[in-house]
Amino acid sequence: MTTSNLAAAAVVVLLLAGSIGRAQQAPAVSPRVDAQHRRMTSLPLDFPGTTLNVAGDPDKPGIYVIYRRFKPGEMTRPHIHNQDRFVTVLKGTWWTGEGDVFAPATAVPIKAGGFMFHPKGLHHYDGAKDEEVIVQIAGMGPVTTTSTEASPAPGK
Repeated sequence: MTTSNLAAAAVVVLLLAGSIGRAQQAPAVSPRVDAQHRRMTSLPLDFPGTTLNVAGDPDKPGIYVIYRRFKPGEMTRPHIHNQDRFVTVLKGTWWTGEGDVFAPATAVPIKAGGFMFHPKGLHHYDGAKDEEVIVQIAGMGPVTTTSTEASPAPGK
């Protein structure tokens, strides 16, 4: 094979490799934009309801990001998730405890800016005590939540 034939073959291989790589890439995601079609640099913390889907969908396969609002005094009961979840506190102090017995007095505070990794299968509960809390939760869907609550031992 001549040098020019080798060079041509190398170019073909590179072109094929590049097209294969592009074919396997996920489709481009449109940037989130506001009503004036500008890229958004932040999302509002005054969204209606308790959950705002920021990206993706926790009920479908793939990455998702949600905002979850807890009203003062609102806490989840002991539960687990089937997927890892990554939680960042955006507003307030979020309280989290481990185990199947609901014991908010033993929950640990995580202040705004704090981060917590919830591995799949971690028995936990979380929420707000005396102020509104907003957390950002990211993970892979579909994610499920299963109650694990148990009654406290007699005399406790």
